[in-house]
Amino acid sequence: MLQTPIGRLRLMGFIEGMSLLILLFIAMPLKYWADYPMAVTIVGSLHGGLFILYLFVLLYATFVLRWSVKWPAAGLVAAFVPFGNFLYDRGLKKYDQ
Repeated sequence: MLQTPIGRLRLMGFIEGMSLLILLFIAMPLKYWADYPMAVTIVGSLHGGLFILYLFVLLYATFVLRWSVKWPAAGLVAAFVPFGNFLYDRGLKKYDQ
């Protein structure tokens, strides 16, 4: 999976997508329902770093594969939507052979 630019993008998308879900569905409820704001501080910082790394991997794949605007734009939008990276991955899967 890590041998191709798309494989790297798929892996990083999965990791970044999971960090978003953990932030939204675990850390934020801990902050607001359990009065534990440190959860959002820690997970939010981790997610931010992973998001930046995801953007670098997306740019790398865009330049190596000489993609038009469609795939990078979809990857950027997917990163902001819960479960978006998993839907984006379904589209990338057919190109990662």
